[in-house]
Amino acid sequence: MSGEALLGAWLRPVRARSLAGDLLIGLPVAGLAGAIVWRLFGLTPAVLVAGLAVLAAAGVAGLRLRRYHPRWLTRRLDTLRADAEDSAALLLADEATLGPLQRLQRARLERRLAGDDGAMLRPAWPSRRIGAAWLAGAAGVLLAVLLPSRATEPALAPAQEGITVPPGVPKLVAQTLRIVPPAYTGLPARDAAKLDVRAPQGSRLAWRLRFDPQPVAAALLFHDGKRTPLRRAGDEWLAEHRLERSVLYRVVPEGGEGPPLPPLHRLDATPDTPPRLRVIAPERSITILTPGQAGWPLLFEATDDYGVAAAGQLRITVTEGEGENITAKERTLTLAGSGPARRRRFAVRLDPQALGLARGNDIVAQLTVRDTRSPSPQVVRGPSVILRWPAQLEVAGDGLEGLMKKVLPAYFRSQRQIIIDAEKLLRERSRIDAETFAARSDKLGVDQRLLRLRYGQFMGEVAEGEPEPPPTNDAPPKSAGADSEPDEEAHSADDGHGHATPPAAGGAPAFGNVGDVMGAYGHTHDESEAATLLDPETRAILRQALDEMWQSELHLRQGDPRQALPFAYKALGFIKQVQQSQRIYLARVGPELPPIDETRRMTGKREGLARRPLPPVPPAKIDAAPAEAWAALADLPGRAEAPPPLDALERWVGANEARVADPLALVAAIDAVRQEPDCIPCRARLRGLIWTALPRPPAQVQRRDAGDAAGRRYLDALRRGGGR
Repeated sequence: MSGEALLGAWLRPVRARSLAGDLLIGLPVAGLAGAIVWRLFGLTPAVLVAGLAVLAAAGVAGLRLRRYHPRWLTRRLDTLRADAEDSAALLLADEATLGPLQRLQRARLERRLAGDDGAMLRPAWPSRRIGAAWLAGAAGVLLAVLLPSRATEPALAPAQEGITVPPGVPKLVAQTLRIVPPAYTGLPARDAAKLDVRAPQGSRLAWRLRFDPQPVAAALLFHDGKRTPLRRAGDEWLAEHRLERSVLYRVVPEGGEGPPLPPLHRLDATPDTPPRLRVIAPERSITILTPGQAGWPLLFEATDDYGVAAAGQLRITVTEGEGENITAKERTLTLAGSGPARRRRFAVRLDPQALGLARGNDIVAQLTVRDTRSPSPQVVRGPSVILRWPAQLEVAGDGLEGLMKKVLPAYFRSQRQIIIDAEKLLRERSRIDAETFAARSDKLGVDQRLLRLRYGQFMGEVAEGEPEPPPTNDAPPKSAGADSEPDEEAHSADDGHGHATPPAAGGAPAFGNVGDVMGAYGHTHDESEAATLLDPETRAILRQALDEMWQSELHLRQGDPRQALPFAYKALGFIKQVQQSQRIYLARVGPELPPIDETRRMTGKREGLARRPLPPVPPAKIDAAPAEAWAALADLPGRAEAPPPLDALERWVGANEARVADPLALVAAIDAVRQEPDCIPCRARLRGLIWTALPRPPAQVQRRDAGDAAGRRYLDALRRGGGR
């Protein structure tokens, strides 16, 4: 190795030792500076100062490295080694410029230094300075952390209670309310100069109060009757409270309970709202699989007032089969969100072939996210999106009036679910009480009844409990006397036509319900679809299924699903036979509307049109307490016959908080009137709040006024003029 290369190899550890020593001295100094600033001004300034101090220490260490250069190394080599013979500078000289003797001396020096590692040339460690710096930094940080300091606590703000108390009675003169939100919100703690604040639900509130003169004791009195005593610390009084719901309170020192009472203050708890989840892609809830489609991209966005959890659960359901044989396979994927905590996006690309999607089946995806609330995070399930691979419709028959399909409509798809639910109920019988078991069994019986009635429509049976058409003025009397003649087209209930059983008097079909209207006014034998839907053999099988459903329903309603299962299985077997029928025709029947009389159009004639009055609107139910208080507050204080029932009104507010927009404001207004009964603005404010709590009268359509004499003459002239 040449002498120049040897000096370069010796110089690198020298510079590294110097840099390490300077940094070991500067780092504890930077930590001490950060601790002092943190104690005086807070965390953010402390981090900034500590970072600047570290950069300054690194800069100083870099500047000190400049003194370690090759010429410094040659001078140190001449000083420490006698065999260098003050010739170390020849190692850095250009060999072309050296004379014969200089080259000879340089060669001799290189041979002498060939086996040396240059350890003696490195500067010694500054051990004392490093130890002193770390001891001083540790002591300073420890003192900054442990020593109490009241300089960071805010000064108390002057109180403004707005009341006049007798001399010698304790009065609140200074106040500060510290608000520490829950950690999951990420909000910093803050100090409020007023005692009325709004804070997140679950926040910790800390009061610092001062009275003049000092009371013996003091407490916070809440409007719901709770009492939080204050504890004394020197000249200040302290209290803490966890804000779970919005409340009203007042600060009452001992000796200040008499009139006038201190004013009420309000604490509003802001609840944590659940996350909001929306689907960005796909744009539609149902997507049809296109030929050759290899992937299905999904993109969800979740927002929250404080933060959404970083991971979400995507539930994927793949359906298989058709009709009663439909099954579903579920799996769950964990998706990692991207973006800020308050607005995260969850993206994934599903492979339909890998998930096993087949023709005629669906893939249903639904994302579940939760927020960062602790404890009990709020879980939200988003809307479902569906990827559908349509099945090929099997159509047969040309020239037919109807469309022939190999499957029945959606009426025949619930018997298997009833069996599944009944078996599940039997498995859970040992874990639930008898009353719950009987109720669930009865509910299954109701489902069986509804299914039986749906099947019965195809057999011409009538629905149970159908309403009767409303009576009309021109209808014949119900009871046929001796002189009454029978109607030519009248039918009896047992003529085999499947009419509705006459309901109780006064019943009416549900307005807008096609099934109720057709069942009440129509005839089954008049509909070609009901007469030609099933062939006689299929009708016979369906009749057997209905008989088994009767028995299944009977045992389920009696709370015995074990006895009902055999009949339910038999009914399912008959239904499968019906589904395997060769041909089922659905007739194409269009609406049959009455003809329009073209001669009456644009004439304004109203002959034959009956007036239909609107049904009377029942009056709204008004509670007595707010109504009496509202009426009593209308009178002036000196002229009022009786004072308003404030106690009854306050009890009514406590029992009907859900009906009042702002119950705390109403309670505060009641307290203001109770403290100052002669305050006219206070009474007016309370009366206005009571009015908002009263139920609104229902809107009624008023008939238009006929007008004055001139208007009536004008209308009469128009009528006499006719169409001219």
